[in-house]
Amino acid sequence: MTVTSFNPRSGKAVTSVQETTAEQFSDILRAASTAAPALAATRPADRQRWLHAIADAFEARREELAELADRETALGSDRLTNEIARTSGQLRLYGDVAAEGSYLGVTLDEPTTDASGLVRVNRPIGPVAVFGASNFPFAFSVPGNDTAAAIAAGCPVVVKAHPAHVGLSMRQAEIVQAVLREQGAPEGAFGIVNGHQVGVDLVQASEIAAVAFTGSQDVGMRLWRLANERDVVIPVYAEMGTVNPVVVTGSAAKDITGVADGFVESFTLGHGQFCTKPGLLLAPAGSRAAEEVAGALRRAAPEPVMLTRAIAESVVAGIERLKDGGAHVVENLRPKTQGWTAPAAVLRADISALKRGSRLLEECFGAVVLVCEYRSDEELTDVLDELQGALAASIMTGPEDDDAHVGGLVSRLSRKVGRVACNQWPTGVGYTWAQQHGGPWPSTSVPSATSVGAYGLDRFVRPVAFQSAHDTWLPPEARSDNPWQLPRRINGRLVSSSGIAS
Repeated sequence: MTVTSFNPRSGKAVTSVQETTAEQFSDILRAASTAAPALAATRPADRQRWLHAIADAFEARREELAELADRETALGSDRLTNEIARTSGQLRLYGDVAAEGSYLGVTLDEPTTDASGLVRVNRPIGPVAVFGASNFPFAFSVPGNDTAAAIAAGCPVVVKAHPAHVGLSMRQAEIVQAVLREQGAPEGAFGIVNGHQVGVDLVQASEIAAVAFTGSQDVGMRLWRLANERDVVIPVYAEMGTVNPVVVTGSAAKDITGVADGFVESFTLGHGQFCTKPGLLLAPAGSRAAEEVAGALRRAAPEPVMLTRAIAESVVAGIERLKDGGAHVVENLRPKTQGWTAPAAVLRADISALKRGSRLLEECFGAVVLVCEYRSDEELTDVLDELQGALAASIMTGPEDDDAHVGGLVSRLSRKVGRVACNQWPTGVGYTWAQQHGGPWPSTSVPSATSVGAYGLDRFVRPVAFQSAHDTWLPPEARSDNPWQLPRRINGRLVSSSGIAS
């Protein structure tokens, strides 16, 4: 059997790839399992060098890769070229985080007359299964955040290629494997598989120690259940996305036209196929927010071409579900272009309909949003309490807002999301040390984890304490002579990699 990708602009086939055979699957898993101890024992500085080399290789091939990606995604050359640059930046960041070493959390309690000596260190968990996302064919796919973070943490990776861009996935895998080989990485540090059933088998394979996934809640929950039905249960770090809310204060609503323009620009970015797309706007009563957003949408006149036929069909179905839940269409722009197109739409509903379990609080993946007006601060806070967990939220304020009032709203929003953007839209996610890309259930399966930023490595290590162990029995990062020159905490005091205590 084959896996085939299609051009969203025409629906015509682009690339067909044979599904991974049982023999190939077994060989890939065996290689990853064999590579795990060697990869864990590799200096973080070496992993940094590998990831920087992969970044260089992708940048050197950006035109080739962007062209191939555009044929399978219709995301456009500019967007894809920028995404390659972003992905290269991510690879370098994760390499730098590995080399810096604080993610290992090395902690030493020296022995005393009353207590044994202890060394606590985070150790790599083993082979990680990574499921590529459809909407970011580079940044959340073969060489993306999950792959880069896992390798940086010392874990082999087996990627399940996304069928929507399988040709691109296989080409990216060739580049990654060639670079790792040139850099002297252990054989089996990276592998790739194709096929629906192969993806199921990958989650259930005894060699796999964790799963990283970005995509829909439906698929994420299936993977989570598969992992929890194993004889040995493993963690699933699923970033599933939900409805990301935007709160507009009374002061900000005085420029509701400006807010509406920014909102449209944000929710139509990538044709609404971002997991951080703002999907719910909460504005003061009398602001005519829905009409303003509808007007801004008409001015923008987007022509969404979706990544797959299924996604295009789900947009139409999602609008109908919102209507069934009590929403009314204010604007529904139907594209004039060909291919897997979908409408861009603005709906409104009475805020009283926003109750836990309502269809109005379900994500519609596409350029579709819901606008509601609140009649009092109490009504707004009651509704915020009803929202399900989300990745991000935005709050739009004005010069007349009281700091205490805004601070209270920010605090309330922070209980529901992993990131609160103040007077900014949530669609941009930077790959930085302080980034948090994950939120309360059901936006992610592990609310404490992040799939973007330096702390992404934490998903792929686990703490182990060694009690009264001879120095030569310890892994290199835990030895007293600190051969990898890592920061560590000794008897409660933080000591830098140069040996200076703080």
